[in-house]
Amino acid sequence: MNLPARRKNMTGRKGRGMDINKCRAYFERIGLTFPKEFEPNGQWLKDIQYAHCITVPYENLDILEGKPLSLDPDALYNKIVKNRRGGYCFEVNGLLGWLLEELGYGVTHFFARYLRGENSIPMRRHRVLKVEATDGVWLVDVGIGEVAPRVPVRLVEGEEQPQFEECYRLDTDEFLGWVLMDYYEGQWRPFYSFTEEEQLDVDYTAASFYCEKHPDSPFNKAPMLAIKTAEGRVTIDGNVLKIVSGESVQSRVLNTPEEVREAYKSYFFLEV
Repeated sequence: MNLPARRKNMTGRKGRGMDINKCRAYFERIGLTFPKEFEPNGQWLKDIQYAHCITVPYENLDILEGKPLSLDPDALYNKIVKNRRGGYCFEVNGLLGWLLEELGYGVTHFFARYLRGENSIPMRRHRVLKVEATDGVWLVDVGIGEVAPRVPVRLVEGEEQPQFEECYRLDTDEFLGWVLMDYYEGQWRPFYSFTEEEQLDVDYTAASFYCEKHPDSPFNKAPMLAIKTAEGRVTIDGNVLKIVSGESVQSRVLNTPEEVREAYKSYFFLEV
């Protein structure tokens, strides 16, 4: 049987030169200066993930407006970089994977199960990245609106990895595979899990469509926006704005369309 050739997740740099203009524009989008020379190491990876987390919001506004999402790399680039929008995991992690591959990192896309707050094992509906740098292998994820790593987590078992006021660890499970744990209120809890089967863009299509259209999906009910900060994060859930800074939580209700638009612009850098 002659099978079709496997296609990389995104249009990567292997076999050709880096698309410098697109990479430079992506860096500008996340507030970084594109260097004259680039080394695909762990420090740059940390800088890129952190910059992405504090400039590109997690958001579901296209889903609420009924606009079909596209996971095509050009469409993602136009939405997130050119139009300065955000997205959810299938979008932002997909495009970030493209950037990292352009920059010379080894990138593999995995399917994950989101475990936090679940009482049973859920379906796979989260996209994460394994990234191979010159000085190590990392788990990279910018597609979660809740408390989540703002810099990469080294892909090693059992090592406690503090960052900011949080701490993470990777365990392994016979069925779940890798399990990202976070330390919360004095104990470790499962965050999400993934196994190491490489995924292509097309493998996320059905799960993304489920998130867009299924009546049980949490993504098509009300606005869900989040962006990380150095001190914590800012979120909108429905019409409630929350600003989390360390142990402090400020919240208020957005009562008018004008208040909503101003919050989108001031906290999430969105002109919608």
